Amino acid sequence: MADNQNETALSSDATEVRAQKLKLLREKIGDVYPAHFHRTMTNADLAEKYKNLEADVETQDVVTVAGRVYSSRNSGMFIDLRDASGKIQIFSHKDTTPEEARDMLPMIDLGDIIGVTGVVRRTKRGELTINAQEITMLTKTLLPMPEKYHGLSDIELRYRKRHLDILTNEESKLRFQQRSRIVSGIRRFMEDDGFMEVETPMLQTVYGGASADPFKTHHNTLKMDMYLRIAPELFLKRTLVSGLSDKVFEINRNFRNEGVSTRHNPEFTMMECYWAYADYEDIMDLVERLFARLAMTIHGSTEFKYGDTEISFKGPFRRVPMPDAVKEVTGIDFLAIKTDEEARTAAKAAGFEVEKDWTWGECLAFLFEEEVEATLIQPSHVTHFPKDISPFAKEVPGEPRLVERFETYCNTWEIGNAFSELNDPEEQRARMVEQLEQAHARGEKEKQLDEEFLDAIDQGMPPAGGLGIGVDRLIMLLTDAPSIRDVILFPARRNKAD
Repeated sequence: MADNQNETALSSDATEVRAQKLKLLREKIGDVYPAHFHRTMTNADLAEKYKNLEADVETQDVVTVAGRVYSSRNSGMFIDLRDASGKIQIFSHKDTTPEEARDMLPMIDLGDIIGVTGVVRRTKRGELTINAQEITMLTKTLLPMPEKYHGLSDIELRYRKRHLDILTNEESKLRFQQRSRIVSGIRRFMEDDGFMEVETPMLQTVYGGASADPFKTHHNTLKMDMYLRIAPELFLKRTLVSGLSDKVFEINRNFRNEGVSTRHNPEFTMMECYWAYADYEDIMDLVERLFARLAMTIHGSTEFKYGDTEISFKGPFRRVPMPDAVKEVTGIDFLAIKTDEEARTAAKAAGFEVEKDWTWGECLAFLFEEEVEATLIQPSHVTHFPKDISPFAKEVPGEPRLVERFETYCNTWEIGNAFSELNDPEEQRARMVEQLEQAHARGEKEKQLDEEFLDAIDQGMPPAGGLGIGVDRLIMLLTDAPSIRDVILFPARRNKAD
């Protein structure tokens, strides 16, 4: 708290100085925030073009650059100017810079955005530099940069004032640039694989496609309550029914009115896709190919580190049925257990507390979450989930208690979830009715049966494999981010007053 109070005191004085300079600039040059200014190249373009320029050589080339002032030395003689692509040094001296431009230097503060026209040279020390001939004030800033401009030390302040975090923290800036590359990489991969990108509604009259509490809103004109989507699944399946394409995907924003943690944010990004005439094994192959390409995009290799852990996205990933995984860790053979009561008894005997009405499948899934998830460090496909908790997947042949579903885990986290999708309309309705009854029993009275989806399934959906990938968690892995809030530009947070 003391540090914040000191920063506030300093900021107050610095802000007054900047306001005085702004007034002087308005009197001297008029427009301090001009609408029209065009640079001839970015700082990165400049560095690339003159990478072979030798030390202590001045060119005859005149260029125009623009950016934010990050440091100023010798009363503005040397300025480090940064744009989104990198840094360039600006040199102002009476031998090279007209007096009118030099008169601007005392008015420039750290954080101001300026434009500079001048001659390119490389100093004796090898620094690529522009000898300033013209300096244009483009944006006079009224607030100072953080005192320690290499990054904000207050974590909550970084999330609340992300603009300052990125301005002053190269690690954060790089991470969000990498996020953009990952998202665009997912899109390119899916399109290259023959998938069509579609868009489905964020506002829905009936929420579904996942088990989660929704955010509720109200449409004034239609005079009806609506929900922010918790998943795009049902609309994407309706798209598959339409025959628009045999392979559809959406990079989508979902909203779930639930907890916040280092791996959960109420608003998050998923990639969900459906592939006609494919099954969950085809989807496993797709996941492995996608993950390998993204790792190559970011790291130039399928091997990378998350913290101190070496991760390999080189396929094939380990594939293990959930009952086998639970047996390996706990010794309990759920496939040998026949009834719900026996499953509860076995779990209790092993020291686990289970609810008195839990089914065989719920006990199996609980033990997996409690004991197995923490062991899944390298990428693994956990297959054969209980049907009790998987209402949209097809049964495993010969084992009706299990379904053709897998979740992809890495670093103990669930990253993806996939099914051989159920397309039997009678079975689909029966499972959704059962799921609805369970939701109502839990007190979710607003949950409804999606009759429009069931009507579409009655029309006939081809056999298909479906997949949902948690894009934010995948980005966390690929960028070595400790929290989901480090990969979401503006994460959910309490109001400052709270």
